[in-house]
Order: sequence, then structure tokens, then C-alpha cells
Amino acid sequence: EARLMASGGGSVQSGESLRLSCIYSGLGDERYAVGWFRQAPGKEREGVAAIEPDGGASYTESVKGRFTISKDNAKSTLYLQMNSLKPEDTAMYYCAADKSAGRYLLISPPGTLDAWGQGTLVTVSS
Repeated sequence: EARLMASGGGSVQSGESLRLSCIYSGLGDERYAVGWFRQAPGKEREGVAAIEPDGGASYTESVKGRFTISKDNAKSTLYLQMNSLKPEDTAMYYCAADKSAGRYLLISPPGTLDAWGQGTLVTVSS
């Protein structure tokens, strides 16, 4: 059973950086896609960045060039480096894993994914 635990959120000023971490377990030898989603107040959860089973990375358009997703298999940790943060990045951020999503994790309906970490709150003030 896949399990994830996210951390690293906080309150920052516009233009600053944060790095989120997500420790995972139980992925075994399955070809999981892993990634980050976010949900702002009053909005639907949206995919932010993902690493596909073959190692490729994908990003939602609004974070391209500012966010970088990476994974350290030795530490069983997924990261999201967020630079040049904007107030519109304010949201609860969640990590997720799914063994069937392949390269489509970011556009998969959140309710269909195999595992979620608890959220970590990112607040960006102007």
C-alpha cells in the first residue's frame, strides 16, 4: 500500500522560494507516477507537477520555469522546488501517487488516484 507524507509548506513573500518534500513508501516495483497537486480556497484541486514512470517531468503551464519537481529514490522522497512564488500560488499542496496514470497524472481526476499525502499549506503574500 502506497503511503505519502508531505511537508515544507509555510508563509513567504512574493518572489521568495519554498521546497516541499513528500516521503513515500509502499511503491515497490510498480511503475508509479508521482506528483504534486494544489487546491486554493474555493477552487478545484489541480495538478501542478508530476514525474512519469519513465522519469519524464510535466508541469501545469502556470508554474513552468518557476517550479521544479524531483525525486530521490535513495531517500524515498519527492520534492517540489518553488521559486519566484506569487500570491496566486497560495494553496494547500498535496503529493500523490498512482500506478495507472502513466504520463497523465496531472490531468487525472483526483478521486481516481491511488494514494495521497496530507496537505501542506503554502501562503504567499504580496
